Amino acid sequence: MGLASKLEEAGVPTVPVHSQVFARLAKATALAEGRPTLRNVFVPQPVVGVPAEGLRGYIEGNDPVAQRPFMQGVIEALTEPLSDDDFKGATFERATPRLLEPDTEENLHELFIRNRWTDFLPIVLPTEERVERMLKGTRQPRDRIVGRLRPTAFREFWEFNVEKVAVNAVMAGARPEYFPIILAMASSGITARSSSTTSFATIAIVNGPIREEIGMNDGTGALGPYNQANTTIGRAFGLLSQNLQGGSVPGETYMGSLGNPLAYTFCFAEAEERSPWAPFHVDEGFKATDSTVSIFFGGWYTQSGYGPRETWQAKFVRCLTALEQYLPPLIVMDPLVAHGFAELGFTKRSLIEWCVEHAKLPARDYWDDFAMQTLIHPHAVAGIEPYASRLKAAPDEPVSLFTPDDINIVVTGGSTQAAFKMFGGRYLGRGPGTPNHGKPTFLIDEWR
Repeated sequence: MGLASKLEEAGVPTVPVHSQVFARLAKATALAEGRPTLRNVFVPQPVVGVPAEGLRGYIEGNDPVAQRPFMQGVIEALTEPLSDDDFKGATFERATPRLLEPDTEENLHELFIRNRWTDFLPIVLPTEERVERMLKGTRQPRDRIVGRLRPTAFREFWEFNVEKVAVNAVMAGARPEYFPIILAMASSGITARSSSTTSFATIAIVNGPIREEIGMNDGTGALGPYNQANTTIGRAFGLLSQNLQGGSVPGETYMGSLGNPLAYTFCFAEAEERSPWAPFHVDEGFKATDSTVSIFFGGWYTQSGYGPRETWQAKFVRCLTALEQYLPPLIVMDPLVAHGFAELGFTKRSLIEWCVEHAKLPARDYWDDFAMQTLIHPHAVAGIEPYASRLKAAPDEPVSLFTPDDINIVVTGGSTQAAFKMFGGRYLGRGPGTPNHGKPTFLIDEWR
């Protein structure tokens, strides 16, 4: 959509082509960009994996949205003169009222549901008194700009302040002492409500003294719904993402085909004191006394196992090669697993290097994936390493799925079973004022 606009501005007649499932999204995006009359044409879905004759049939057939020959729509869009409405564009009033009109609690809950301001679980109504109480959890002024979010790369950013984050924290049931973590997450520029068709979620990991201060769970059930801080911090991140980025509406600003239950809440603390290795945030260059939150983008797949047993190597290889090639693993292991690997002589880094060495697929299998073709292949063609070398490999030649910097390990859990999980978890972006050099570990202390 953005490229089409640039070409038009350069004097090149252009018409965007989409598959039909993106019809609402295409029209909503054109409206958001101030071009409500932008001409679009549509082909049937799916496109990926359809043989050439099938794709040709799409072109020679009808536009399933306009219900007319596809090529007729293309020709008319490129050749018909622009109307007065085309030149008017659209403008928007972005301001929203700070307060709602008084009403009954039941009616207000219904209003929040109708406007899709919730995740459809019960919320705590954000009254002025409750928001004021939440704001006491930080010394930052209520009008300080925290950050900007958007559901996809082609939508405009929405900017928001401390008070707006506080409203969503109240709705999630968070306590004021959790608020600095939520602010740090909000400042990241990473949305917990991504519009990718792959149904991503985010994973948030808290390190440092604040874990103990607010009573986060890094023991039994650390990844589950057994702790108010873990649960409500993660939920607040989801709520503020959808409400402060311009929405998360299926078919318009959310296109995850299956959806993802991890999007409700996925936040936990690392069991630093029970790990044989340095805490995650120390690996990222922070001091042990710093309180940080690290945000991983993915949460799409999960592999799991136990160990290290006698057959751990074979199990790890099966898990690693079953992962999505474009989404490296965040390995979350119980302290029993971490100590087991330490007893075998592994450091965290050497275990990651072992995983890289053994996570390989034949080049044919490596590239035979929808996401690899659409997301990674263009980088390989452009000569970007390591993808360019993998593209040059012979079909049967084993290629590495990941680099050492792709894979991360975090320790948490109750030491009742030597279990591990591998989640899809990729680093994205960086937050303002945090020394993370492109890796999304964000300093909480500046938001206290």
